[in-house]
Amino acid sequence: MIKTPILVIKHLILIFISIMMIFPFFWMVVSALKTKEEIFHFPPTLWPEKPMWNQFSEAWSMAPFDHYILNSVFTAVIIIFIQVLNSALIAYAFTQMRFRGRNFLFSIILITYMLPVAATYVPSYVILADFNLLDSYKGLILSNAVSVFGIFLFRQAFLQVPKELIEAARVDGAKHWTIIWRIILPITKETFITFALISFVQNYNNYLWPTLITTSESKYLITTGLRQFFIQEGAYGIQWPLIMAASTFAVLPLLLLFVFIQKWIISGISDQGLKG
Repeated sequence: MIKTPILVIKHLILIFISIMMIFPFFWMVVSALKTKEEIFHFPPTLWPEKPMWNQFSEAWSMAPFDHYILNSVFTAVIIIFIQVLNSALIAYAFTQMRFRGRNFLFSIILITYMLPVAATYVPSYVILADFNLLDSYKGLILSNAVSVFGIFLFRQAFLQVPKELIEAARVDGAKHWTIIWRIILPITKETFITFALISFVQNYNNYLWPTLITTSESKYLITTGLRQFFIQEGAYGIQWPLIMAASTFAVLPLLLLFVFIQKWIISGISDQGLKG
């Protein structure tokens, strides 16, 4: 009898938190349907008197948002592939191989994670300039090719793999790649899925670094393109309905990604069994 009221309270709290999380997205979409006067009207209204759906098509035609989104998705997917590959291989070396200075090397990697990201911008910019990689897709991708968080996350996951399985595979003559692909990956697939999603969102939303190293509009990511739209077409915030419509374009791919990938995330987290 006591559990029922507690369960109801928990659900009410979760519903309230969910509404608070979704409300900014709802307000952004609804504001794109309003006039400027309705946006700043007090008290605010949840729905416009006459929805102006044409503002989405107007905002879309005012800037090459399809190109911006394609740039962001393309670079983010390539970065994810490289980060997952090298993070998994480095984590495998730290957990399954014995070599001198292993713990010291891992400590150095963790120390670099403590550095402020902005502190690395100047040396990274100079390195890209020396290799003539500024304002290029290669520069965007290579400068984000390593994730210290990914190395740490995969290392912690690989440490949970039973050593007996690894040793049995080695006795049967399995090579390193076979151990990773046939044993470690099935057991820790939730880590791969989670990190890939986190990495995609992080790189898709990356703003400051891409803005520093890209100058050509054809190389703009959606974040930089949205800022450019805010300055030029949005007239520094005068055209708020169009800015809200453009912001909806930027968020939409992430929402679609979650809709299509949520079953894989749930499946990966819930499947904790060991596969032979």
